[in-house]
Amino acid sequence: MYQLPPLHLALCLPLFISLLAGCAATPASYETSDPLERYNRTIYSFNEKVDKYVAKPVAKVYQAVTPDFVDKGVTNFFNNLDDVTTLVNNLLQAKPEAALTDLGRITINSSLGLFGLVDVATAFQLEKHDEDFGQTLGYWGLAPGAYIVLPFWGPSTVRDSIGLGGDYFTEPYTHIDDPRLKNELFALEVIDTRADLLSASRILEQSTFDPYAFLRDAYLQQRRNQVFDGNPPPSPEEDFLFEDDEPDDVVEGAE
Repeated sequence: MYQLPPLHLALCLPLFISLLAGCAATPASYETSDPLERYNRTIYSFNEKVDKYVAKPVAKVYQAVTPDFVDKGVTNFFNNLDDVTTLVNNLLQAKPEAALTDLGRITINSSLGLFGLVDVATAFQLEKHDEDFGQTLGYWGLAPGAYIVLPFWGPSTVRDSIGLGGDYFTEPYTHIDDPRLKNELFALEVIDTRADLLSASRILEQSTFDPYAFLRDAYLQQRRNQVFDGNPPPSPEEDFLFEDDEPDDVVEGAE
């Protein structure tokens, strides 16, 4: 059984999912499954401090010293690796056409795109997808469960937390035998991602009186949209894991 990465991994990954969700407009209000709110708010506050005093300063320095074309190339490189996880999950979700597009993107960007440094596949009109194991579990009907904020990581649900194991296992560089190189690649990915989200964090800070509630609702709405490929049922069902009384017509992943 594989294990999630050690503490150094978590320390380098503060809230990038949170800040991505913060880019969206304030979602429509609805009942949320947040029975762990007291715990979640404590971890949220802790993550904010880690981000403020560690991640954000490092990201600002990286952005200041890295030429734009290099920054873009690094982002493209890791996006190309992420397409591997997307490919696996499209296969698991029985989406062969999307999986073929993912394979085409990986093949083209890894060759003509110089190991992914240049996103040639987009110029060839091969659409980039975004799939992970949390979405795959939702596609096959597993309810999201309670909202939970993970230390160093940020917003999640019971289902998405389970899916993180699969995401880690399918990340290509996690299988590199050299621990130093693997750690350096991970750190570079996290710093580059956090630098790309500096503007998003400013939007989040200015958008709401209660950033925690805004972030929670935005994350849950975003994940529903992703599970249903942008076409979720009219109203969300905030159920716990494997709750039996969920209506059949709104089970996540239903066609």
